[in-house]
Amino acid sequence: MTTHEHREDTRPEDYAGLAAVGPYGVRPGHALITMVEPHPGHEYAYNRWYEDDHYYAGAMAMPWMYAGRRWVATRELQELRYPEKSAVAQPVTAGCYLSTYWVTEGRYDEHMKWTVGINKRLNRDGRVYQDRTHVFTSFQDHEATVYRDGAAGPRDFHALDHPYAGLVLQVVDADGPERRAELLEWLRSRALPERLHGSPAAMVTVFRPTPLPGDRMTYVKQVEGVDTRLTLLWFLEADPRTCWDRFRGLDAEVAEAGAGRVELVAPFIPTVPGTDRYVGELR
Repeated sequence: MTTHEHREDTRPEDYAGLAAVGPYGVRPGHALITMVEPHPGHEYAYNRWYEDDHYYAGAMAMPWMYAGRRWVATRELQELRYPEKSAVAQPVTAGCYLSTYWVTEGRYDEHMKWTVGINKRLNRDGRVYQDRTHVFTSFQDHEATVYRDGAAGPRDFHALDHPYAGLVLQVVDADGPERRAELLEWLRSRALPERLHGSPAAMVTVFRPTPLPGDRMTYVKQVEGVDTRLTLLWFLEADPRTCWDRFRGLDAEVAEAGAGRVELVAPFIPTVPGTDRYVGELR
């Protein structure tokens, strides 16, 4: 048997037809943002499963998911998080691993069909690690990207491949669905440009969560705050521990503007793929 022969009918002719139609730009129109807590005692096993299998088979090998990056919060980083009472993480230190993925704009529906199908297959084949909790997992639609340096530097579609030294996850809830557009405009035009100026953050991407499909895997809870929430990813050129003063007070800033409530500000650093670096520093 040659390498080009198939043991079963995998319908290769369908690929040519599918590739010939629909959007195929490079903009991150959608994202998967997933913050997960491995159960105590399962940190090493979880890390190896995710890096050796799931990051690829359950994410990057899928159509239209074209970039990904994994991040980790050591105990030292977890203890910088705020506010203490968070609607996202209980306790606020929960969720030591964060994975971020970009999905091609306009390809959300196609990607979701594939991801539900492949995850059902992985689960059936015993390739889903159960000793973990999804703290904050959702697909999200891109709303805005704000750059520190204007047209200079990497774009948002480069963000998960560029070697950024850190990331800050910020989750904000507007005071009701009718206020989210106002919150987004305030962030995009005023708050984010002011915070980015002269900071180690090169850009902030802003997303809003979308509801998960009804046929999602049962271990992933339905998304909260679909009508009110915005998720911000701050991409840093420095380790967040060296510049955390610049990220204090984001909750007070939003509250004073009457724009809503910050539910989480959480710093991360990138994992080193293929290694267990930082796993021993999670607790």
